[in-house]
Order: sequence, then structure tokens, then C-alpha cells
Amino acid sequence: MSINVGVVGTGFVADKRAQALAQDSRVKLKSVAGNSPYNVSSFAQKYSLKKMESWRDLVEDPSLNLIFVSNINSDHGLVTRAALEGHKHVVVEYPLSLDPQEARELIELARKKGLMLHVEHIELLGGVHQIAKKNLHLIGKVFLARYVTISPKTPVGQRWTYNQTLFGFPLVGALSRIHRLSDLLGPFNRVYCADRYWWELPADNPSGNYRSCLCQAQLITDDLIAEVVYGKGEVFCQSARTLELHGEEGMLYFEGERGYLLKQGQKSDLEAPERKGLIAQDTMLVLDSILQDKPLYVRVQESLYSLDVADMARRSAQQRQTLHLEH
Repeated sequence: MSINVGVVGTGFVADKRAQALAQDSRVKLKSVAGNSPYNVSSFAQKYSLKKMESWRDLVEDPSLNLIFVSNINSDHGLVTRAALEGHKHVVVEYPLSLDPQEARELIELARKKGLMLHVEHIELLGGVHQIAKKNLHLIGKVFLARYVTISPKTPVGQRWTYNQTLFGFPLVGALSRIHRLSDLLGPFNRVYCADRYWWELPADNPSGNYRSCLCQAQLITDDLIAEVVYGKGEVFCQSARTLELHGEEGMLYFEGERGYLLKQGQKSDLEAPERKGLIAQDTMLVLDSILQDKPLYVRVQESLYSLDVADMARRSAQQRQTLHLEH
């Protein structure tokens, strides 16, 4: 069986998807759609694809079996719904939707139609996460976690990832920050979040664009405080990517892809593989799931849980108070 594939989006992730799909004999990569006619033309020429006038035309094509959704976050839910209603399997980059209720509806729609709905979370495939998960039992009960990602960017310009409407609340748009901790340590009972934005001038700009943002969230249980710090943009001058896991019997610490285990006064080096080929690996696992009924590395319900937590963080920042999660 050959799978006929269409791609919505022409950015970095879409390009990595197309590279992986073009090398797999089980797939016929047929068409692409996107927001920029120039980018769509270039993408179509690079991979010998049919250019579609709009994503709606693409998802309505009866010859396609599988759609990869790699466009702006605010359109994920809309495109995914149309593809599922057109009886197509769907792979969508996180988040599935900016609205958790819409995400629930899409999961139920896929279930009713017997279709695969996969939300990509390649950070779970990465070496740091796999090594942390493998060694977590060595440090005993974790009582403190801290996950920091800071990404300087100058100038920001008009990137959609710095637009509140298109990208969503920072911890929703960058959902992997919460998903990593929920996979390692969840579920959580309470959420507190604070946020700050450096807006484009004038301050009340209707576009919702900002030059920088900073979010700090605490994900809390009776025995654990897990902190997520996420910042990006022009005000930052030094990048950071660290993960700390403090347990009652030791500690795991990662900076980038390097880290160590500290236990009983002894320090053991831990080095994760480079973050290469994860999108291709995710793509291969998707095809194996469709064609060979193999289980995927993450369930869509797990992505939904992290989306619920991230949206709770959004509401906490808005209300400036700790909110309680229902299980």
C-alpha cells in the first residue's frame, strides 16, 4: 500500500517532513499548500509537487490519505478538522489547537472516523529526555524540577511566532516545555504563572506583535514544584537550555545536550546524542503506525493533557492567582 500525502505549510518543519517523505518508498508526496505563493512555488519545485491554491483545496483532494499540518498555530485546529472530515489521517505539529475544548472535539472526531490523529512531540524522542527518563529512578522521589529555555532573537521583525493571536499564549505555542515535565513528572494539582511582554510600539498595537516575551510557570503537587521558564526575543542577550531534576537521593542536570548525574557525592557524565533527525524519525513512526499498526511514542490524549496545563497557565497569568487542575 502506498500513502498519498499532502503538506500544509512551507517552513522549516514542513521542509524536514518533505525530505523524510521523499526518501520513503511507501509514500507518494503529491501536493503542498501555504500562505505565501512564492514559498509554495519554491517548495513545490524543490520536491516536484502539485501547488494547491489553498489548504482547503489540498485537504479536499480525494486522492490524499494523509495530511501533515505544519503551518501557523492558530490554524492547526481548523485545518485538522477539515482534513478529518475529509476522511484523512492527520499529523499536526503541537499544539493541536490553541483551544483545549476544540482539541477534545478533534480527538473525538478522529476516534469516530477511525482515523489516526498524531500530535508531534519530538522532544520526547530526543536524547536528553530519553536519558532523563532512563535515569530518573536513580535520584529517588523528585521534589524540585526546573526547565529553562531562553532564545535571543534580533531583530524579531514580523515573525508570526511573535504574534499573540497567531502563536498563542507562549506556553501553549511552545507546548513541549510543559509536555516534557508532564511526561516525566505529571500529573499536577495546581498551576501558577506570571508573564511579561515587550510590545511593538505603540503599546496598544492591534496586530498583537511583541518584540520579546517571558513566562514563568510553577506546576505543583503536594510533593513537587516544577518550574518552567520560557523567554525569547530582543531583550535577551544569552541563550539558555537547562533541565534540573532534584530528587531525594540525587540530581540530574542537563545543559544543552550535556549533563550529569550527581549521587552520593559522585558525579557521572551524561551526554545525549545531537538533536538530529527527530522529525524524520517521527515521520517514519507515523507511517509504521498507519501501515503496520505499530504504536506511536506519544498518545494524543497526553498532548491534550499538556495543553490543558498550558491553558491553565494562561488563565493563571491573566487572573494572577494559583489555579487548581481537575483530574
